[in-house]
Amino acid sequence: MKVLILGSGVIGVTAAYYLAQQGHEVEVVDRQPGPALETSYANAGEVSPGYSSPWAGPGVPVKAVKWLLMHFGPLVIRPKVDMAMVSWVYQMLRNCTADRYAINKKRMVPIAEYSRDCLKQLREDIGIEYDDRARGTLQLFRTQKQVDGTAGDIEVLKQFGVPYEVLDPQGCIDAEPALARVRGKFVGGLRLPGDETGDCKLFTERLAENAKKLGVKFRFDTAIKGIAMKADKIAGVDTSAGLLEADIYVAALGSYTPQIVGPLGINVPVFPIKGYSITVPITDATAAPESTVMDETYKVAITRLGDRIRVGGTAEIAGYDLELRAGRRATLEHSVTDLFPEGGDVSKATFWCGLRPMTPDGPPIIGKTRYDNLYLSTGHGTLGWTMACGSGRVLADTISGRKPEIDISELNLSRYR
Repeated sequence: MKVLILGSGVIGVTAAYYLAQQGHEVEVVDRQPGPALETSYANAGEVSPGYSSPWAGPGVPVKAVKWLLMHFGPLVIRPKVDMAMVSWVYQMLRNCTADRYAINKKRMVPIAEYSRDCLKQLREDIGIEYDDRARGTLQLFRTQKQVDGTAGDIEVLKQFGVPYEVLDPQGCIDAEPALARVRGKFVGGLRLPGDETGDCKLFTERLAENAKKLGVKFRFDTAIKGIAMKADKIAGVDTSAGLLEADIYVAALGSYTPQIVGPLGINVPVFPIKGYSITVPITDATAAPESTVMDETYKVAITRLGDRIRVGGTAEIAGYDLELRAGRRATLEHSVTDLFPEGGDVSKATFWCGLRPMTPDGPPIIGKTRYDNLYLSTGHGTLGWTMACGSGRVLADTISGRKPEIDISELNLSRYR
């Protein structure tokens, strides 16, 4: 079959690779001049199945108020007259219960764990390199209250069999030696040794090259205008290069997916939540992180990517706004210079923002729509890099008529009915 994939981020490219591997004729179309130039461009760099949790959970509304009042707070809301924003926030708040959190977590962990396994297999199969490391994630706690609050998270980790280590300050330093220079600024940590790190953009670019070897065609600099219908099926995609036709269509456009499929009567509850990052050149490798350190107080991830430090964080609810705001950069710089003051030169850092495609409940949306030849792979939120390979593989299996190796029945759009 011929499959047309809309979007060349990490989600679209992994789907293209696996579909081509299974013998399909695949074409990828994107408005950008190359792959991974939007949300996949400069994310935090974590492949973190252990942190695959919904944002919506018990206590989040109260925490959100506190975050909004913090000087270097992780949450920013820029209200506007936008019914999509209002609807998404309302649905998200409805999921902030213990019961809903448990259900949504149960839906997220299997695809994240499976995705990490698929990523490992890819490394073995094609030898792909992307500044990758497999040295775990350290969630760093600055207060005893944060340590005491991990009991619920640890129970979930136990439930899903995720390896973890509860560390005292010396244990944190053993995992991340550079933290010895700021010993008095933290009281403990929770380490997930199975997590990995890597440059998502570099991975996507190199996987795209491997996909081309399998026959995948990439059509860049091509704007997607809409989807054409004939009877009860998709007839083609209207683009700046004309009408593109295929047997199967996959919408993997991240936060822009609702805009493209909405006119077909398909309501995809995905909303853009803006995140920021800075990429800091390392000046002293011994003073930089070895893997990822999650600064729990500011919700900032500090990740080693080769000779760079990627610092990512902030949840800004502002619609499709892509303005780079100095206040958000200040939060990222504060966290990294406070914990790794001699590791890199923040004056030479590059500053970036991207739109995370968030669902109100947390899990992504993967699978067929009410139209037999239209599929979705979107709504991965902050976990697109973590879930990409698994999402691509299960989608390819589904389109090929194979039974996926994990159950994805509850990741379908139908769960919102």
